Amino acid sequence: MHRIVAPALAIASVVAVVAGNPLGSTPSGEAAISTVKFTAAERRETLTYWTADRMRKVVAGIDLGHDSASVKPWRGPAMKTVGRLFFTNEKGQDSYCTATAVQSRNRSAVMTAGHCVQLPASLPENHYSNMVFVPGYSEGKRPYGAFVVRAVVMPRSWEHDGKNDIAAVVVDSRDGTSLTDAVGGQAVAVGRKPGGEVTVFGYPDSQEERGERLMYCAGTTSTAPEGRQSVRCPMEGGSSGGPWLADFEEKSGLGKLVSVNSSGDAVEGSSVMQGEVLGTTSDELHARAEQL
Repeated sequence: MHRIVAPALAIASVVAVVAGNPLGSTPSGEAAISTVKFTAAERRETLTYWTADRMRKVVAGIDLGHDSASVKPWRGPAMKTVGRLFFTNEKGQDSYCTATAVQSRNRSAVMTAGHCVQLPASLPENHYSNMVFVPGYSEGKRPYGAFVVRAVVMPRSWEHDGKNDIAAVVVDSRDGTSLTDAVGGQAVAVGRKPGGEVTVFGYPDSQEERGERLMYCAGTTSTAPEGRQSVRCPMEGGSSGGPWLADFEEKSGLGKLVSVNSSGDAVEGSSVMQGEVLGTTSDELHARAEQL
């Protein structure tokens, strides 16, 4: 049993089995991907809703944990592609995850975890609302502004069975500038087997950080049960959806996205982070997001 590295506000209560069969397995005869769209009116309301003050108060008053000593503040060049994904959950609570701008034909796609957009195995209408992506967020500062989400894309296996914990969101342009024109985008690497070095990023809601600073750690990925992969790089909730970047170059802040933070587990007395091995459905997910 794995503890989902939950969105902020949910970490104390969310315990779930994340059955991570390789991405691409879907019920017979069903489309692999589902899309949820937000209306223009909803998006206008969302931009008004998420003030800078509201963002800073998301984790206020919560009994938070502590990150491992291996999790450190990022002090290199600005990671413009990584930011906080704010939303309202199914209980009407303000919450957030971590997400990453990725390369796409529409220059508007962002990758995150499935549990950052909808409750697992919970149809219908349990997707989250009031979603905005704030790239480069740091201690209340929003250097590139807030990009409102116009669509959510997720595997149907996540909706139906809580499997394949990955999702994409597609954002509107801001002041006439698309997301990756403003901040760049990470390449998405599909079919990359575990065993390589990755740098992992996230905005954990720990007592020390409270989601205000980008944190990171690095390690070598290993094969995990149920077709997933793991790395000894534990973070608290709020880091959900944060990128695992292979071939990472500190100077440019770019690498290849090979997974996202999904769940925490204890292995041989040491906490690890688990994530999906990106495969066929991840490729379809990215392709669908590019079209929206």
